[in-house]
Amino acid sequence: MHPTDVLVIASALAAGYLAGRLQPWRRLGDWAVDQIRFAGPWVRGGRARQAVVALAHVLTAPRASRRILRTPATTGPEPAPVRDPDWAANRR
Repeated sequence: MHPTDVLVIASALAAGYLAGRLQPWRRLGDWAVDQIRFAGPWVRGGRARQAVVALAHVLTAPRASRRILRTPATTGPEPAPVRDPDWAANRR
């Protein structure tokens, strides 16, 4: 076995260990979900930031992204129920 092969194998093992410990894929996914869920800075960040957050979410959570895209958009918030000012006279 050549010494370069040993170095390559050791580097690959070290990189795999670090990736497992640091979990960059999971951290990226958590960041994207937080940005989308709490709809603060990612909305105000402009189109480039929105594109980066959406791409990160699609790459890290493809099933959730597909479900979100397939869900029909709501028409808006439902109006609050109106109380009858003379409810005592109109009740049964």
